Amino acid sequence: MPGKRPLPRRIKVALLRSGVGRVGAPTSGLLLKTAYMARLAKWTHGHRDVSFNADADESEFRYNKRERLFQFVCDAEGLDGPIDYLEFGVAKGKSFFWWLSQNQHPKSNFTGFDTFTGLPEDFGPVKAGTFDTKGSVPETDDPRAHFVAGYFQKTLGPFLKEPGLTERSSERRLVVHLDADLYSSTLFVLTRLAPMLQPNDILLFDEFGVPMHEFKAFTEFVQAYQIGYEVLGQANDYLQVAVKLTHV
Repeated sequence: MPGKRPLPRRIKVALLRSGVGRVGAPTSGLLLKTAYMARLAKWTHGHRDVSFNADADESEFRYNKRERLFQFVCDAEGLDGPIDYLEFGVAKGKSFFWWLSQNQHPKSNFTGFDTFTGLPEDFGPVKAGTFDTKGSVPETDDPRAHFVAGYFQKTLGPFLKEPGLTERSSERRLVVHLDADLYSSTLFVLTRLAPMLQPNDILLFDEFGVPMHEFKAFTEFVQAYQIGYEVLGQANDYLQVAVKLTHV
């Protein structure tokens, strides 16, 4: 005679068979958001002693405080040598051009990925199509800079087949700026880049403090791939975060 199911299992089966569990469906999204807000709060509390805190002497929110974070990362990590800089979510290219002007090494490469037609889906209250540049790609005469238009799911795979990232030496740093906002886009990029990530590579997040998107994608990624990291700094109450990988 088969063993009796444990009580939690019996309750679960009863809910699935009866459909009673559907009653809670309208509130499930709110409950999930609340849970991830709690996880974000716990994570930030555990990483409050970062090397750079842009809010220490300027507590008010100011979006361009992220440039102070960028500068700290450049200085602290010695990013004046050859780097591969990848940015996902370029829009008009403000942060892309900051990095392009900051690192003048002739052997550095800078590649920006974007649909250039706006967000492919809603990002909370920010509606799909926001940040649309009408397909216009930023202009530059710097031969080290390139832009790739289209969905990451279509463009990143072919890009990664090209020689370069998979053959780079440990001295050549990879800097990845994740500014796609969305959970789906961020998680896709991280998982596709996983095979070529190395210790000391840098990840920058622009909306990390949105619990159901970049934060959720990053924490799930490092857990699934067993990746170690150090938080280098933050700005605007952890909306922007810089991370250095310690083992992959």
